[in-house]
Amino acid sequence: MKRTFLGAIGALGLGLAATTALAEYPERPINMVIPYGAGGATDISARTIAEPLGNVVGKPLIMANVTGAGGATGSVAVQNAKGDGYTMLFARVGSHSVNPAMKATLPYTLDDFRFVTVYEINPVACAVTPASGINSMDDLIAKVNEGGVSYSSSGVGSLLHLAAVMVLKEFGVADPLNQATHIPQKGGGAAATAVLNGTATFLCTNSSAVASFIANGQLKPILVTTPEPVVGFDAPTAADLGKPSLHQLVGWTGIAGPDDLPDDVAEKWGAWMAEATQDADFLEKMTARGSVIDFMDPVEANDFIQTQYETFRALVDELGMRIEG
Repeated sequence: MKRTFLGAIGALGLGLAATTALAEYPERPINMVIPYGAGGATDISARTIAEPLGNVVGKPLIMANVTGAGGATGSVAVQNAKGDGYTMLFARVGSHSVNPAMKATLPYTLDDFRFVTVYEINPVACAVTPASGINSMDDLIAKVNEGGVSYSSSGVGSLLHLAAVMVLKEFGVADPLNQATHIPQKGGGAAATAVLNGTATFLCTNSSAVASFIANGQLKPILVTTPEPVVGFDAPTAADLGKPSLHQLVGWTGIAGPDDLPDDVAEKWGAWMAEATQDADFLEKMTARGSVIDFMDPVEANDFIQTQYETFRALVDELGMRIEG
């Protein structure tokens, strides 16, 4: 009887210790995986939120670009991580809307992750260099029909890949998959550089990835896929050009953990991000890049991401872009 009583006390003590330890999360630095390369929209967003987020969390955030396979490599690294909140992912429209919609053999599904927030929405902008002689979408389409036009992206099956093809289709290019040459790069930054150095004619990418190039005159925007003008982008909107179906082409950034992330950890992340996204410096920098900061709680984030997936899957099926291998 005494042993049973002592055993119960010991178990209670262990339970209290475990509860105390859990309540102290985080006790050490948190690994933050960025599944795309330096200079792209995901990297810019992640590194801009890092300081205000780190201040709220109270522990170091170790930022790591784990690139490859259009965001899948970094995503798998988090999918396979322990669900303790110490390995988290900057999930992105490419890795968690476009990839699942386009790639039949993707090694994960949306159900393999627990999304704690979506906090940023990016319009898509199509851009060229001033030296290209292209000043409008009409100019671009004319060159496409003549032949010899190429576009860059952050990889096969990325949002940038899908966006360029969709834009060309909407502007009347009969065979967008073959009438323009796709030149995939390792990340959004490299995709913009490919246009800058003349490797590619144009790109359609997240506004944040090209805002600085547009501000200094290195790139010229010829379209933004929004109903309303985007600050800093002197270009017609999809609404201006009578292409409202392009409004669905937007990027987003969120944060996710493995699917077994505990409830209390997810709740902490929701609270942290709600506070960090109100940081004045963060808001100023991201707004200047054309981003819309729109904090979503876990329920809103999961609903939004599911809708995005369904939207892009419908586009992929229509365009015949499903990647089977």
